[in-house]
Amino acid sequence: MLLVVLAGNMLLDALEVSVVIVSLPAISDAFALSIWTVQWVMGGFALGFGALLLPGVRLAALFGQRRVYLAALLVFAVASLVGGLATNETLLIATRMVKGACAALTAPTGLAIITTAFREGADRNRAVAVYSFFGAIGFTTGLLLSGVLTQVSWRWTFLFAAPVALALLLFAAAIVPRDLDGTAAPVGRPLRRLLRNGPLIRSALGAATLNGTYLGLLFLATFQLQTMLGWSAGQTALAFLPACVPLAVSALASGRLVMRFGAPRLIALGAAAPLIGYALYLRSTVPVSYAADLLPTLVLVGVGFVCAFAALNMQASSALPPADRRAASALYQTAVQFGAVIMLTLVSALLSLGLPRHEEDIAAAYRPPLLLMTAVAAGGLVVAVWGLVSRTTDRAARYSG
Repeated sequence: MLLVVLAGNMLLDALEVSVVIVSLPAISDAFALSIWTVQWVMGGFALGFGALLLPGVRLAALFGQRRVYLAALLVFAVASLVGGLATNETLLIATRMVKGACAALTAPTGLAIITTAFREGADRNRAVAVYSFFGAIGFTTGLLLSGVLTQVSWRWTFLFAAPVALALLLFAAAIVPRDLDGTAAPVGRPLRRLLRNGPLIRSALGAATLNGTYLGLLFLATFQLQTMLGWSAGQTALAFLPACVPLAVSALASGRLVMRFGAPRLIALGAAAPLIGYALYLRSTVPVSYAADLLPTLVLVGVGFVCAFAALNMQASSALPPADRRAASALYQTAVQFGAVIMLTLVSALLSLGLPRHEEDIAAAYRPPLLLMTAVAAGGLVVAVWGLVSRTTDRAARYSG
């Protein structure tokens, strides 16, 4: 039962990343928001998440894993309710930041509880696999849920989480062991030393690039499909599935994939596939045909995540002692979240600046953000190739010695 509650919370945290994507045009219309302002409904969650990941490690060490976990769940539920009833954009965005901060506490703390509550070996490995799997399928779940709920009211994309979080809180209060309070391990290695770890930094940069460009693409495509082609929120959500379903389907086998081909090779392939996709999408700034214009890009992005998602995570913690892995994971996830914040901010700013007064010229406004995403994806490939070269150099040095 403990694993069910923790995995359910991980699913809730993960789907919050995507549950507002296809509702953004409706929220923009409801509050008369500019594209740059409404992106903060999406980016605010990532900002809160990224800002509290590293401090959250210290909070769990000071106050105990159980206390931090339960308090974050309660605040998450309240913020969901307030956000769904918000009457202005400031309050709405603020609640998203608060929910992101709560997720920064519950997601890693839930994993820490698993490593403490389950015996080392098969039991713990199985629990971690289930926990990670629910995180992997959360993005897809959030998209589908957003498509359904937005067609009723965009407010339900916020309200639905309140009763779910409260139910999880009640179960967690009853079954999370009380002896976990005060047992969290402090950060082992100073942050400045982790910043000199080549595999960790390359993984963080690669993951920030992969995640940031992906969310930037979904942000752009949401407005293209709904405001330019008249698609519904439900149709838009279904259109995005080729980019996220492959990762959900392959999540449990991803570890074996990394063992078979090696993390650096998969990371390089995972960086190259989205880059090709973004370059293809530049051919047409208006997806006249979903099958011919947008679908190939989404499929290639999906391939990129299947190849690189687990490989980046595993490379980030490679050659690190157990005492340092939690801090390294927090640093890695911080980069992932801030990659999303930076890309969404730049993409929405470029789109806002480029939008013309005449509707027939709107298509041209999408080209600068797409060029930016393509350039950033190219930078991600450079980092991935750097990792391949570094591995080859290190291996040659070992052989010569």
